Amino acid sequence: MPDEERLTEDIIALTEEFGRYGYRMITGMLNNSGWHVNHKRVERIWRREGLKVLQKQPKKGRLWLNDGSCVRLRPERPNHVWSYDFVQDRTHDGRVYRTLNIIDEFTKEALMIRVKRKLNSTDVVDALTDLFILRGPPEYIRSDNGAEFIAKKVRAWIGAVGAKTAFIAPESP
Repeated sequence: MPDEERLTEDIIALTEEFGRYGYRMITGMLNNSGWHVNHKRVERIWRREGLKVLQKQPKKGRLWLNDGSCVRLRPERPNHVWSYDFVQDRTHDGRVYRTLNIIDEFTKEALMIRVKRKLNSTDVVDALTDLFILRGPPEYIRSDNGAEFIAKKVRAWIGAVGAKTAFIAPESP
């Protein structure tokens, strides 16, 4: 067709200007600007030219607040930041059990997994004591705001051994 080249140039020009639009939206824009084209024809040219809609890049959260303090603590080396949390499940007969998982965030190594029917703040302190004897205390220990982790007993013990706590804000992953 004689106007195929001009149409292709217009499609490419519109695609460069509006990178987030697909061939259907480009077809509408072409029709509004005076072209009378079918979306199938625009799609054929679109595919022939190898045009694609750019994928939207996810926004990265801010690491710093205006006052210069850090929002998220990133592990820089082994034993810098440990995380611990509970996982709960049921056995085949319906009885609940919980696991206390402690990991090194830098190496992604599972330092300890303690399994019991019931785990409380005393069990958290016992597990951390065993790890501190084996590996020494980390600089930071990260946890969510579960009752077992924000208990005064746990916070006081972590502070006494020289580590700092880094709680995860509620409603965040």
